[in-house]
Amino acid sequence: MLKAKILFVGPCESGKTVLANFLTESSDITEYNPTQGVRILEFENPHVTSNDKSTGCEFELWDCGGDPKFESCWPALMKDSHGVVIVFSADIPSHLKEIEMWYSCFVQQQFLQDTQCLLIAHHKPGSGSDKGNLALAPPLNKLKLVHSNLEDDPEEIRMEFIKYLRSIINSVSESRDREEMSIIT
Repeated sequence: MLKAKILFVGPCESGKTVLANFLTESSDITEYNPTQGVRILEFENPHVTSNDKSTGCEFELWDCGGDPKFESCWPALMKDSHGVVIVFSADIPSHLKEIEMWYSCFVQQQFLQDTQCLLIAHHKPGSGSDKGNLALAPPLNKLKLVHSNLEDDPEEIRMEFIKYLRSIINSVSESRDREEMSIIT
């Protein structure tokens, strides 16, 4: 059984917990409650299999609190992670600048590949979903960017997330295969 650890990070009030609950089919949260530290959601997705198709996949989605007061915990959260999803509110202009810091800390400093990172521009209900081009600074403009609106088109974000999980599992599987080959040779 392959296991993958995915981090959901980003600024406060960007919708990480709502998205995490939706994508893992966990409980719905109706009122805003800032995540304190981290919540770990374990799940399987029947639409995601490894390259050899016979191996099942388990995921841990770490929904990380966006408050900078938890920064001292970040190294522990990042340990052994396979992917990072940076969630930000497309409706809050300051989030565009903040996600550069999240990318630097959680992707670049961990030497993750850009393919292991997904950007989600989350649109809260009633915000008017403007999916126009966001002016992302380099190197963020090279990342896969998905718009999320759970009110208008929830299945679009679910399908994009499944594609992302598949790419992460393929990466984990290839890494495991390389490790096994290095032991043999």
